[in-house]
Amino acid sequence: MKKRLAESSILFISITKWVVLSSVIGLVVGLSTSLFLKLLEAASSFSGSYNYYFLALPAAMFLSALVIKLAPGAEGHGTEKVIEAVHKRSGKMSPAIVPVKLLATLLTITAGGSVGKEGPCAQIGGGLSSIIADLFHFDDRDRRKLVICGISAGFAAVFGAPVAGAIFGVEVLLVGGILYEVLLPSIIAGIVSYEIAVSMGVSYFYKHIDMAGRFTPAVLFQMFAAGIFFGLCATIFIEFLNRGKRAASKIPLSSPLKGFAGGLILIALTFVFSKQYLGLGLSTIEGALHGAKIVWYAFLVKIIFTSITLNMGGSGGIVTPLFFVGASAGTLFASLSGIDPGLGAAVGMVSVLAGAANTPIAAVILSMELFGAEVVPMCAVAAGVSFLMTGHRSVYPSQKIALNKSASIYVKHGETLEDIIPIAKIKLGSVTDRLLNIIKKIYEWRKKC
Repeated sequence: MKKRLAESSILFISITKWVVLSSVIGLVVGLSTSLFLKLLEAASSFSGSYNYYFLALPAAMFLSALVIKLAPGAEGHGTEKVIEAVHKRSGKMSPAIVPVKLLATLLTITAGGSVGKEGPCAQIGGGLSSIIADLFHFDDRDRRKLVICGISAGFAAVFGAPVAGAIFGVEVLLVGGILYEVLLPSIIAGIVSYEIAVSMGVSYFYKHIDMAGRFTPAVLFQMFAAGIFFGLCATIFIEFLNRGKRAASKIPLSSPLKGFAGGLILIALTFVFSKQYLGLGLSTIEGALHGAKIVWYAFLVKIIFTSITLNMGGSGGIVTPLFFVGASAGTLFASLSGIDPGLGAAVGMVSVLAGAANTPIAAVILSMELFGAEVVPMCAVAAGVSFLMTGHRSVYPSQKIALNKSASIYVKHGETLEDIIPIAKIKLGSVTDRLLNIIKKIYEWRKKC
């Protein structure tokens, strides 16, 4: 009895401690991210008032790459570096990362670079939490937990979805796993951060998707097909991003000059296509959710713009481009399958996110917070399939493996995605083995014909 009482007392003290700490983190991160989001909105509105604002891209990306030299941890799309800090340094981050990331991202997005705004917010949350942990001499375990709370608070403020944002911050660290010990403080930090953002006038876009009819077997089949399609879209995004990174690393130029060259390429592509692929692309996302017509290849063009921006010196997040890719690909799927275009865009947004970031649970909760509870069954099926379809790859290569996505594929748990080599381990006589043999025979038969 005494042991149980002691256990309950310790747990009560621990819970109280983390409720207080996570509330403080939510307050600090909510204020900081809100100021950044308001500043970004004002800067984007100012630059967008000029028709050819994107002509500043070479200079902006040159300066962005130059600024990042002050804190290399601010390079890329932000969230990746935060995940790396959590896994490799118990969440310890350089204080210089926050101001450097903010400035580099403002330069990139204001000039029209194709990036998102969640990466800087994740680094604001993680960076400020790391500073607070150092000020109060937290040990490595508590610093790590505090930084994860900061990440969740940053995501909640930028998504406008307190629960999904908080879950995303916890789920994005591992492939197929969630750190349950940080779940409660992360959710509290996320809710507080979101409420602070709302009180400071940060605006969010929500679109209720009305569903007609029940979740029939036909709808199940459509969502299964949607999951495969969006999983392939996410895979294309990941592979293009990775190949672009390798190609950019071989260019014999300093990073600022690469940024200048990348800006010139983006200007040329803008004249070939249109300005809709520049910046955050929120108007295109909202249009897709309202059923607007979008060219079928829009998601492919956005992938190209984003890869060039991030790999050639630009700075920013990657989730907003994922939303653009998902929403525009969703309108294409809707035109092919006959489902409502708005529903297709909504399912596409969360499914591409689930597949590219390995966050199916956060994606499904996000669908409920953004589009209403009616779409959750459809989004759950499509997001689950998309998550499995992308295999052991991600836009965040520092994620650690906690789950094999198939019993027929072996990957070492605890390793990061960038370090693993998936190995096929197919049991003889299994369904997978039989289907692969059938496919092999069909392929050999076609070669003979």
